[in-house]
Amino acid sequence: MPTHRAVHVKSTGGTLELTDVETPPPDRGQVRIDVAACGVCGTDRGIVNGVFPVASWPVTPGHEIAGTVAEIGPGVEDFAVGDRVAIGWFGGHCGTCVPCRKGLFIHCVNGQVPSLSYPGGYAESVTAPANALARIPDELSFVEAAPMGCAGVTTYNALRHTRAVAGDVVAIIGLGGLGHLGVQFAAAMGFDTVVIARGRGDREQDARALGARHYIDSTSEDVAAALQDLGGAAVVLGTAGNSQAMADTIGGLAPRGELVAVGVSAEPLGVSPAQLIQPAVSISGHPSGTAREVEETMHFAVVAGVRARVEERPLDDAAEAYGAMADGRARYRFVLTT
Repeated sequence: MPTHRAVHVKSTGGTLELTDVETPPPDRGQVRIDVAACGVCGTDRGIVNGVFPVASWPVTPGHEIAGTVAEIGPGVEDFAVGDRVAIGWFGGHCGTCVPCRKGLFIHCVNGQVPSLSYPGGYAESVTAPANALARIPDELSFVEAAPMGCAGVTTYNALRHTRAVAGDVVAIIGLGGLGHLGVQFAAAMGFDTVVIARGRGDREQDARALGARHYIDSTSEDVAAALQDLGGAAVVLGTAGNSQAMADTIGGLAPRGELVAVGVSAEPLGVSPAQLIQPAVSISGHPSGTAREVEETMHFAVVAGVRARVEERPLDDAAEAYGAMADGRARYRFVLTT
């Protein structure tokens, strides 16, 4: 059987090691992809450290995958060898559970995630369900497309499903892998965009260069008061996994405003019902997005000129890139290339 190189993590919290693994042919309904690029997402740290349920060890991380269809399994009709495709956090759905029958594929009871359900994209090859594939527009390179499968679709989807309209104040908490894309999408949608982050200096300069009209330093300002000075936020998008930072914005929401959480944190939100009732504000979460929604995200990115700010690293340097991401040194997305 042919082989390819892939990163293995042998056990919870283990080191990332590049090794040779077998390359099995795709089964029914699957395709095999020659990976060209894979983003290094903060959620990969949770996978490596066992926060998420892993099907089996060793694990190959990576769920922001872009590449070319190399082989097609039986029953696959919508894709052909040579197609440029991306796979994100949404790694396939069953099509038969109740959520799937309602068209809620992102909530599939048997939903799959690359690296959790099958080996992920820190590799030269990935085999995945065909219904996980999103077509990459010609205008996007593999490196540009890869982060759109998770960070891109998560922020774009969350924003477009709010009640905010062009001209509304929309604030983004955090300026990391998700946040720097959220700022661009918010500005491109016509929102009066605010970034809430820690410190100023280069961070504020970057926020404004990405499209923010306002910047709030959460270390020196009352965030809620600063938002109210701008008229109140129609939406606050929490991209940083910091529950306290999200809770601190509740008082800054406009009447019927929305706090939407996409940054993962296990800590509870310190919000009382009294803070919600009179202003009729709401708190919700938003998952990533289906393959079709990844396609829509990439199309909008092409039209609006939204791009992830990436630092490319070869697959051989996966451990180094992962370590830099885990230490908070990404500006703003490491992307592994083969």
